[in-house]
Amino acid sequence: MLNELREDVNALYRDDPAARSRTEVLLAYQGLHAIFLHRIAHRLWRSGARLLARILSNVNRFLTGVEIHPAARLGRRVAIDHGAGVVIGETAQVGDDCVIYQGVTLGGVDLRPVKRHPTLGRKVVVGAGAKVLGAITVGDGARIGANAVVVNDVPPGAIAIGVPARLAGTREKQARLHFDHYNLPDPLRRHLEALDRRLGELEEELKGLKGDR
Repeated sequence: MLNELREDVNALYRDDPAARSRTEVLLAYQGLHAIFLHRIAHRLWRSGARLLARILSNVNRFLTGVEIHPAARLGRRVAIDHGAGVVIGETAQVGDDCVIYQGVTLGGVDLRPVKRHPTLGRKVVVGAGAKVLGAITVGDGARIGANAVVVNDVPPGAIAIGVPARLAGTREKQARLHFDHYNLPDPLRRHLEALDRRLGELEEELKGLKGDR
């Protein structure tokens, strides 16, 4: 567990430009604290001490604002940035080197005791406020845009944006995905730009009509 904590600290320090030192990351990053407490709760859950694991999970939520079911499986070097409002359900699986921003929900849509939460592959980035729902798979290297609602599988390397989410290209050539969700396509901006171009065309046409009089 100490090795995992060391990896988590090093990954956050390396990839977060706001981090000034590893000591700051260790003492002041609630996302790191949430993951560390979850790893303890997960071990308790697997050992059969499930009530104690659930109690520790509630303590974790109270202290950090992050709710992770103790049965959820988190890989190595997972980063929860800011953390407030993150919810990760019981059967969720998060791969190595994933980044999860504030307000994200990895939730279920099935009330039966089955696999009902998402599986994230390696190096997945989930933007702030996104909801990933159901027993779906988000492939390695995929990115989920801020506030997207994802209810279908996302292929490896793809970008999913919108409500409901749709695919908006791939990032197959991107070598690193950590903390790089700033260049996602903005559909609203593209619509506004198209409207602006059309308005310019209409103004030119109107000028032409006035000149013909």
